[in-house]
Amino acid sequence: MAIASRASKRALSTFAAAATAAKLPEEAVAAAGEAVATAEPLPSATPASFERTSSSRVLGFEDTGRLFAGEPTSALVRTLAALQALSVGPLVDVATAALRSPAVAGSALGRAAARATAYRHFCAGETAAEAAAVVGRLWRGGMGGILDYGIEDAEDGHACDRNAAGFIAAVDVAASLPPGSASVCIKITALCPITLLEKTSDLLRWQKKHPSFNLPWKAHSFPILSDSSPLHLTASEPPALTPSEERELELAHERLLAVCARCAEHGIPLLVDAEYATVQPAIDYFTFVGALAFNGEASGEVPIVHGTIQAYLRDARDRLEAMVTSAERERVRLGLKVVRGAYLTRETRLAASLGVPSPIHGSIQDTHDCYNGCAAFLLDRVRRGSASVMLATHNVESGQLAAARAQELGIPKGDRNLQFAQLMGMADGLSLSLRNAGFQVSKYLPYGPVEQIIPYLIRRAEENRGLLSASSFDRQLLRYGHCPN
Repeated sequence: MAIASRASKRALSTFAAAATAAKLPEEAVAAAGEAVATAEPLPSATPASFERTSSSRVLGFEDTGRLFAGEPTSALVRTLAALQALSVGPLVDVATAALRSPAVAGSALGRAAARATAYRHFCAGETAAEAAAVVGRLWRGGMGGILDYGIEDAEDGHACDRNAAGFIAAVDVAASLPPGSASVCIKITALCPITLLEKTSDLLRWQKKHPSFNLPWKAHSFPILSDSSPLHLTASEPPALTPSEERELELAHERLLAVCARCAEHGIPLLVDAEYATVQPAIDYFTFVGALAFNGEASGEVPIVHGTIQAYLRDARDRLEAMVTSAERERVRLGLKVVRGAYLTRETRLAASLGVPSPIHGSIQDTHDCYNGCAAFLLDRVRRGSASVMLATHNVESGQLAAARAQELGIPKGDRNLQFAQLMGMADGLSLSLRNAGFQVSKYLPYGPVEQIIPYLIRRAEENRGLLSASSFDRQLLRYGHCPN
């Protein structure tokens, strides 16, 4: 099948109609806009002198009074309490086991407990209007927001259609907010059934191992896999897609292109999350087909479609260099979000069950080195004008290094093609320090019903588990009022 370079009129009309039925009423969208009407767009930061500066001087954590100025004391106390609770490993183990239990997570009591604890800390609300109000508060405080309608792992086409409508509604809400204040994040597993993504990924891996293997449905894309990718996940030739599966794959593309088209209409950046190894090749394939369609020279100041690189994967740097080379050759501005990765437990268990090497780096330092190397590589492309990057990190050293490198390269701090991002409820000290230094910063804002967000909450709880977790730096800043040694 041929994938059109723009969403078909049928797809647009179908999902636009569904979005009209599923999104907020117009008065609610208007109310969301009014909630932030007083928040004027932030002026672009004046470029600094760009003298060579050590990373420790670019970001400041020593003066916590200035760092947390404007943050209500009650909010800081709640944040410390939540992060402290999450640092208690046995407590987190019990909580995540409960959240994984359908009997608990599906009960009114279980949902109420989750809503009052982890959900309140990590999520922006149950509706787009509530999330939009959070964007407004962030914007007034000098940061932006990433709206993430928290749905994933669709089982059939009907669920995918509903999810596409929800994503389009999120774009409409983002468009009602001050220009530049909001972007939208989606998951491909919400737009295409999981079983089809797994089968498509197997076929893409097999073609990488056997280049003459024909995939009649495959459209032109950037490189998806490298020789260092976990090709062993597909040990034998997978069956071809059936005609009905090819049709469902085409519909999934149309759903994605419809969301992309709505983003392009309003100039809203679209961030496509990476997920787990069994489906990631198909996710990258979808993402890059969308990027080729919408990230041309006419896409505006910032490219519309952004893929994601997970630095904890051994093949991350190889794939990054291949896709950047391909995009530059085709004169398509590449948009990428760089993360470490959030599926460590899942990937490790899968590799162990199959008796194959893990796709994850062998040490945390290797992951740090990969992240920092990918960030430096992309910052150079931002300077050249060939890429747009969002550096999503909770690691203070990575933030410091990237900020210093951007300054050395002379990238203006108001350049929207360089943004930093952290999750709501995490790394607030880093977010505020980057903001205070003049960089563009956004917080990732998942929203939706509690039961819908539970997989996300489990990942956050695991990420913050233990005294030496990702939140240890913020806990010390909040508790002792100084930068940890």
